[in-house]
Amino acid sequence: MVGVALYTDGSAKGNPGPGGYGAILQSGSHEKELSKGYRLTTNNRMELMAVVAGLEALKPPRCRVHVVSDSKYVVNAFNEGWMENWKRRRFAKVKNVDVWKRLLKAMEGHDVTFEWVKGHASHPQNERCDQLAVKAAESPTDIDQGYEASQQLSL
Repeated sequence: MVGVALYTDGSAKGNPGPGGYGAILQSGSHEKELSKGYRLTTNNRMELMAVVAGLEALKPPRCRVHVVSDSKYVVNAFNEGWMENWKRRRFAKVKNVDVWKRLLKAMEGHDVTFEWVKGHASHPQNERCDQLAVKAAESPTDIDQGYEASQQLSL
């Protein structure tokens, strides 16, 4: 089983506002950076999308993935058992259900662990992911359809 480190970060200007994510995949001497910006979204959605994008980019059929994130929202969902409770309650009253479900799908077939790191604390990969996320948020190229559709429904 291939071992992969996935470093992630998300950003939103205004929350909601333009946002973006940054992710770095590392396996052995190989490294790949990912980022994308969205015209209207939230920081939490971008934190989630960074993990989704990294997992969806994996080519091997099965990997051992260690996700490193400065988002307690993402990390605690798995390390503190929130996800099991959410699934048991069929995601009742959970925000960002579309992205959480996409993340669960992206995790299928992989052995995924999560680690929290303090943001803006000189962790090199976290700092780089932050740069990627901020740059993507400054020039958004995509539409966060799940977020924008939810805003249409709440009007």
